Amino acid sequence: MLPKSILIANRGEIAIRIMRTAKNMGIKTYALQTPQEANAHYLKFADEVIKVREENLSGPVFLNIDELISYAKEHKIESIHPGYGFLSENPELAKRCEDEGILFIGPSHESIHAMGNKNVAKELASTINIPLIKGSKGAILNFMEAKRQAAEIGYPIMLKALAGGGGKGMRVVRKEKELETSYKLAVNEAVSSFNNGAMLIEKYIEHPRHIEIQVLADKYGNAVHLFERECSIQRKHQKLLEEAPSAVLTEKLRKQMGDLAIKLCKYVGYSTLGTVEFLLDSQNNFYFLEMNTRVQVEHPVTEAISGIDLIEQQIRTAAGEKLQLKQSDLSINGWAIEFRINAEDVQAGFAPNFGIIDEMSFPEDPNLRVDTGFVPGTVIPTMYDSMIAKLIITGKTRSEAIENSIRILDASTVKGIKTTIPFFKTTLRHPDFVRGKIDTSFVQDKLTQTFYQEKNEEMAAAMIALQAYLDEVRKIEEDEVGVTNASPWISRMWHKLS
Repeated sequence: MLPKSILIANRGEIAIRIMRTAKNMGIKTYALQTPQEANAHYLKFADEVIKVREENLSGPVFLNIDELISYAKEHKIESIHPGYGFLSENPELAKRCEDEGILFIGPSHESIHAMGNKNVAKELASTINIPLIKGSKGAILNFMEAKRQAAEIGYPIMLKALAGGGGKGMRVVRKEKELETSYKLAVNEAVSSFNNGAMLIEKYIEHPRHIEIQVLADKYGNAVHLFERECSIQRKHQKLLEEAPSAVLTEKLRKQMGDLAIKLCKYVGYSTLGTVEFLLDSQNNFYFLEMNTRVQVEHPVTEAISGIDLIEQQIRTAAGEKLQLKQSDLSINGWAIEFRINAEDVQAGFAPNFGIIDEMSFPEDPNLRVDTGFVPGTVIPTMYDSMIAKLIITGKTRSEAIENSIRILDASTVKGIKTTIPFFKTTLRHPDFVRGKIDTSFVQDKLTQTFYQEKNEEMAAAMIALQAYLDEVRKIEEDEVGVTNASPWISRMWHKLS
């Protein structure tokens, strides 16, 4: 039976996304008002807002299981949806919900524990003959063990936090002399992010593509896949742009990967929404990477090509409804690309650029879906992720989706902060991206410039630089040469630009 009420244990655009579907299903929605975002945009979409008790918090409420359970019980809320990030893949929250009689919108705590632990997940995948990258045996807890297993696997290797995600606690090590420093950095980052310094080591595959399969399963052993997403455009192991389907997968390869993803779900008794991730090498060999037991940031591109509301299906299957979809009912319709509009300075290595959004506007377009938790005048809080919006742009073909994306991004405006929009503009125009020749090293290896400038912007920048140079000359030679404040040639060029 569907729950009558739902507490969204999250914020921003994903909270709004969940609320919209829940309301369409006749489910009352509750949001949490935090002291950091007392006037947050997402609060306006909830049926009821719960003000967080600051005195009980030592960190974000979205990470406090006791408080979340307390609010649900106090307001007699029947279910909790964790969204993504925070506690979405924490088996303890799922277990507490089960113990308290609260519906957890996600898989069972056993599934989260099994698939959330990369080591256990790989052992399970290996049992049913899903291809694996050569890797360490068990968790690595000290440097000497890391050194021994790295030598056995062979360089280059990838250090990965056992409890990791989002690119945290990961380092590529190409030579043994680099291992000790990289190991310490990875462990420190893992402890800081996940309170767990255990490591895994994998053989590093050069220039792979990151392909993930969206799966959906019920509690009765039924499962389908909703095709793939390509997530190869990354920086620092974090995704920036995702598209569905992938430009490289054949129907045969798509079926192979999809069938194995379903096989894994059925083998571990998985239910609700999930994502099985693979690496694909240059010879089209694929290897199991991990499974995410939650809704993904990039789920809208799958919704766009499949026509399926994934949040609705997630709620229904979590509530015990039988899956009504069959694999034969599903087909790919068109192409979709998602752009993560982050508050980041791409010219400074994608450094966070928090501040106030003075202006933010996107064009009205039938090929555009905007998911955002912010409006103009909003202060972007520094304690949360830098993503301020997701633009999901569609087309009948990949070429059309790219053309639509260029047009829409050129007409989009965000002022007051720097964003990743200039990065996407240059990526979309890169010949290798247009041809679909991409991999996870695209940003660092293929892009000589990570941002796009219009020709008049380039000319303006050159004029400013030249004027600054002439000003310096004037200061040095003003007693000897009569130099005016502005070059007449520059003045004429500025007039043309304006």
